[in-house]
Amino acid sequence: MQKILITGTNGLLGQKLVELLMQKGDYQIIATARGTNRLPHSGGYQYHSLDVTDRTRVHQLVKELKPDYIIHTAAMTNVDQCETEREACRKLNVDAVQYLTEACQETDAFLLHLSTDFIFDGTAGPYDEEAAANPLSYYGESKLAAEKVLFASSIRWAVARTVLVYGIAHDMSRSNIILWVKKSLEEGKTIKVVDDQWRTPTLAEDLAMGCYLIVKHRAQGIFNISGKDLLTPLDMAYQTADYFGLDKSFITRADSSTFTQPAKRPPRTGFVLDKAYRVLNYQPHSFAEGIGVLAAQTGTTIKA
Repeated sequence: MQKILITGTNGLLGQKLVELLMQKGDYQIIATARGTNRLPHSGGYQYHSLDVTDRTRVHQLVKELKPDYIIHTAAMTNVDQCETEREACRKLNVDAVQYLTEACQETDAFLLHLSTDFIFDGTAGPYDEEAAANPLSYYGESKLAAEKVLFASSIRWAVARTVLVYGIAHDMSRSNIILWVKKSLEEGKTIKVVDDQWRTPTLAEDLAMGCYLIVKHRAQGIFNISGKDLLTPLDMAYQTADYFGLDKSFITRADSSTFTQPAKRPPRTGFVLDKAYRVLNYQPHSFAEGIGVLAAQTGTTIKA
């Protein structure tokens, strides 16, 4: 049985990947993250503590375990933190990819790296895989630099670019737009939501499935793996309110200039998914279906 090593398994995507691969039963799973294991299941995989910014440890572990595939989900993804803590961002988002690439070179492993729509400036979205990158933030720059490490290498690689991932992880306090809108409206709070940014929000389960399909098909190159609906955060808030039967009058339209953030955001990204449909038979949920998945996971019933 082939082995898959996943980095960042304490995170949202990492957790969903381990869960999906355990259901599939096709691979031996090696889960890794910094520090102690926070996965909800204790069986069905091996766990190893791994700081991906430690070059010696990365080489040692990959050489010892000899995975056939590595899915690299660990990253610094807080866009504003990346802007202000550039050295830490570069270590985690670029140097770690260099170390994993070197380790794959030594062991002939296939490396699947997760990237982002923030490598684009948002002037011409939705984007296909061939679109020219032009990041506006240091986070975007770091993720593009990581892609270039793979492009320059001689290993077998794939890049899964994604957009605004949402979902519910075990043992994580991190919220998402659906839970935030639902909680705020239930408490009768007025919320400001922007309507001048467009994204194709991605259900974490869909992203995990996209990664699985890339590995299953041994598909090399760049793939857009996101949701299929191009929406503004305001659209997402309205759909959430509609789904749960909540009062939309508490939702106030705003534009992004009303929020002061260290990092600049691309106004209109989103992805064209034709390649993922064609090559991988990738079938993402709609955003409304994604709300339903989260509602089921939280045991929420729809208001009459």
